Amino acid sequence: MNGTAELAETRSMLPFEVNRVREDFPILATRVNGRALVYLDNAATTHKPRQVLHALETFYTTDNANIHRGVHTLSQRATASFEAAREKVARFLNAADPAQIVFTRGTTEAINLVAQSWGRNNLRAGDEILIGEAEHHANIVPWQMLTAQTGAVLRVAPVDDHGELTLESVRSALTTRTRLMAFGHVSNALGSVNPVAGIVALARDAGARVLIDGAQAVAHGGVDVQALDCDFYAFSGHKLFGPTGIGVLYGKRELLEAMPPWQGGGDMIKSVSFEHTEYAGLPHKFEAGTPHIAGGIGLGAAIDYLDGLDMTGAIAHEHALLEYATARALDMPGLRIIGTAPRKEAVLSFLIDGLHPQDLGVLLDSQGVAIRTGHHCAMPVMQRFGVPGTARASFAFYNTREEVDVFFGALDKARRMLA
Repeated sequence: MNGTAELAETRSMLPFEVNRVREDFPILATRVNGRALVYLDNAATTHKPRQVLHALETFYTTDNANIHRGVHTLSQRATASFEAAREKVARFLNAADPAQIVFTRGTTEAINLVAQSWGRNNLRAGDEILIGEAEHHANIVPWQMLTAQTGAVLRVAPVDDHGELTLESVRSALTTRTRLMAFGHVSNALGSVNPVAGIVALARDAGARVLIDGAQAVAHGGVDVQALDCDFYAFSGHKLFGPTGIGVLYGKRELLEAMPPWQGGGDMIKSVSFEHTEYAGLPHKFEAGTPHIAGGIGLGAAIDYLDGLDMTGAIAHEHALLEYATARALDMPGLRIIGTAPRKEAVLSFLIDGLHPQDLGVLLDSQGVAIRTGHHCAMPVMQRFGVPGTARASFAFYNTREEVDVFFGALDKARRMLA
């Protein structure tokens, strides 16, 4: 056994050191309305460890320059750091080549890139795009825009009463006209884990391409795009303890090479004349203009941080928090969980009788507890359950059992106030 394996095995035998990990996240010491912050809105955005903040500060204070174009020292250093971050993302996803990693502004832009570049060049009138009923708007609206442009048809695989998308549902919605399947890895609104490996297998059998929206999955366990065999995988840095405004599109090389750029400008070209433009190779032909350089470097630092963390312990800790919170929820009078799929990640979506989710969010904030309320950019699945929205508590590895207790104490106080 090598040293790395021995260290991993040793870590897996020890309790997850959540209190030590919390020291890496300075914002967790914040007080809100006179109370210690209990941050349970991690499905919206995760906080950043000191290592990421330091990487951002270092870039702006010592290396700030534009990339790929300059011969001076700062530009060379910035370019090296940005491209090193691309390599870290490739390793994180187990992509075969860093050139398959396209930096975007986030998952939303990554999906729009596929829609406008691959979709407009490969879909025709009558072709079908298949998505799930619990998708984020970012995995609905770009396909609606594409169908309006091409005459393709959008089809939807429904979820069951538990909020679970089954392979049977996906299989039933498939037709001989299905050309693209686009599904979330994990539902942001419900926490349901979709059977993405089975979905990819169905796509292969149907001769369809498949895109996975991994925004809610990347922070909760390893993603191996080669093992998954998906055609595209998208995620956002701010869901992975990195900066906002930076995201990733992974694509199979043969697809990316055949796709035209969807934006034009600087840095995505090899040569330009008034008569003709020759585009750069992968991945730069999809990265027009000055990118979010610090964001890419910060995302690389976030991956470095996770590489040094006991991720086995972190994931087990998250699951224990969700199980504990679910048990507490089931014991609370008047509380109804929305989304009870057997496989879930770190999301508890719920309603309390007599309390509008918005009012509940305000009352909890007054006690220092941050949750998300509303439709969570997933209005169709809210309509599926006949609700305008829910309250959502979502956990990360830096949350504690004690914070769950504070959360339920705040819920009980809010419930009693309006009883």
